[in-house]
Amino acid sequence: MQITNKIPIFARLQKFINLNWLKMYLTSEKKQEIFESKGHSKSKIDTGSAESQIALFTFRINHLTEHLKINKKDHSTRLGLLKLVGKRRSLLDYLIKKDITRYRAIIAQLGIRK
Repeated sequence: MQITNKIPIFARLQKFINLNWLKMYLTSEKKQEIFESKGHSKSKIDTGSAESQIALFTFRINHLTEHLKINKKDHSTRLGLLKLVGKRRSLLDYLIKKDITRYRAIIAQLGIRK
């Protein structure tokens, strides 16, 4: 058996495969930027506050919505989107009970519906 082409298989297939889907849409720098700009204490390490989580979920929801505009038959992504919307809704409900002024502030800041 003679191997005529010694180029690795991945290198040969790379020109046929579009590798843009491998790029991460949400890097750690982007997360820190979201936490710093929209979090409760306006800190890069403020990852646990409800405002930070709502801001992160909103970013992910917007990204998935754009994806679904292009890929209309991607039902698994649609299911993940609905779960994210439910998680965000439960955090917003928590903020309503806990502190209504924080709720109104995050709604106005992110521009989401009540």
